[in-house]
Amino acid sequence: MRTLPALSANKYKVNEIFYSLEGEGLFSGVAAVFIRLAGCTMGCPWCDTKYAQKTNFNLTAEQILKKIAAYPCKTVVLTGGEPTEQNLTALLKLLKKNKYQIHLETNGTNLIDTKLFDFCTVSPKAYVNVKMLKKANAVKYITDTKTTLAEIESLEEKINKKTLFYLQPKNNSKENIKQCLKLIKQKPNLRLSVQLHKFLNIK
Repeated sequence: MRTLPALSANKYKVNEIFYSLEGEGLFSGVAAVFIRLAGCTMGCPWCDTKYAQKTNFNLTAEQILKKIAAYPCKTVVLTGGEPTEQNLTALLKLLKKNKYQIHLETNGTNLIDTKLFDFCTVSPKAYVNVKMLKKANAVKYITDTKTTLAEIESLEEKINKKTLFYLQPKNNSKENIKQCLKLIKQKPNLRLSVQLHKFLNIK
C-alpha cells in the first residue's frame, strides 16, 4: 500500500470547497459538498479541471470540517485534481467521526485503502492500478468516437461483477454522446453518465 504524505503539519492542498449537486454517475442530482483537492500528476490534455492544479488553501482536516459544516448536507465528494496524491487518512477519520458519507472520485493510479469511503468511483486514464479497479463501486470511462467495444470489454475483465460501469462522453459533444449510446445499446449492462451540472450550468 502506497503511503502519500499530506502537506507539512497535516495540511491539505485544497483548490476549492463548494456545495452543489452531484452531476455524474449513480448519485447524479443528489446534493453534496465537494472538496476539490489540488494537484494531479496525470496531466490529461483534455482534462476539464486543469484549474485544480492550483492550491488556493492549505487547510487542516479540522479547518476543512469547519467549512463543510456550514452546509446542511452530510454527503461529501472528495475530488480533484487527484485526491489520492495526498494522505487522506486524518481527513477521512474526522469526517467519519462526524457522520459524513464520503464519496471518492479518483483516476485509480494510486493504491489506497478504501474502507473509509462509502462509494468509490474510478475513472481510468493513461494508467490505472488494477487493484483499484477491483475496489471500485463504479467505473467511469471517458468515451469518444474512437472508443471501441473491445476496449471496454478488456477493462471489464479487470473489475468486479457488481461494479457499475459508466460511459461518459468526453466534453459532452454530440458525436461522443452518440458513440456512448451506440456502445450501450450493443452492451446493455453499461450505463450513461453525462455531466448534468454542465447542462444545468451550475458548479
